[in-house]
Amino acid sequence: MGKKDYQKEHTDTLLDEYVIARVRSHGKDFEILIKPEAVEKFRVKKDVDILDNMPVDKIFSDSSKGEEPAREDIENVFGTMDVKMIAETILEKGDVQITTEQRRKRQENKRKDIIDRIVRNSINPQTGTPHPPNRIENAMKEAGIHIDPFKPVSMQVDEVVDSIKALIPLSFKKLLVEVRVGGDLYGKIYGDLKDMGTITREDWLNDGTWKGVVKIPAGVMDEFFEKINNKTKGKAELELLEE
Repeated sequence: MGKKDYQKEHTDTLLDEYVIARVRSHGKDFEILIKPEAVEKFRVKKDVDILDNMPVDKIFSDSSKGEEPAREDIENVFGTMDVKMIAETILEKGDVQITTEQRRKRQENKRKDIIDRIVRNSINPQTGTPHPPNRIENAMKEAGIHIDPFKPVSMQVDEVVDSIKALIPLSFKKLLVEVRVGGDLYGKIYGDLKDMGTITREDWLNDGTWKGVVKIPAGVMDEFFEKINNKTKGKAELELLEE
């Protein structure tokens, strides 16, 4: 959504996409509307342009009604009229107001992402195969996992694993796969090799063949072999190595 004058008739639409960040000081409320993704990045000290993530460069006393505080109240509390500085202060010291539906959607999306990461990066050491997603999800429910709607998934995965590993066996073993492929097919799979694992060694052989060793999570082994074989129409040589 581009910059535009705030109009009260658009409040419901805005609150579908934005959340309210609010700080109370000197008996008065000061609010901004901001995208929830920007709140998440700001809280983990990632570089984020605050103003680009606000629908309008305004400070409100009641954003749902489009009401703004008096200039003297803003200056008295924040010591400035700079919207960016004020917004950052609100995010640092205030609370984020999120609707029930917004919270549900963000928690559900993060839950799915967490489950997917565990499935892709782990195996059941008893069977050597990944756990089905529903098994991970059931273990999370049994462990009473709470999903933080604003905490990055990468920071929640380890906490979830610590909570469920007493309920289901998990191993985060890595596998080494040697890949040999003709130079004409190298470009078709190189991006997949990097996306699905880490290339630990690579060489060009005298006959023009590319040979590399890729370290992948055990949980993606089947997907890895299938994707490389499909991309090369079975012409790639894949060998599981002993570490």
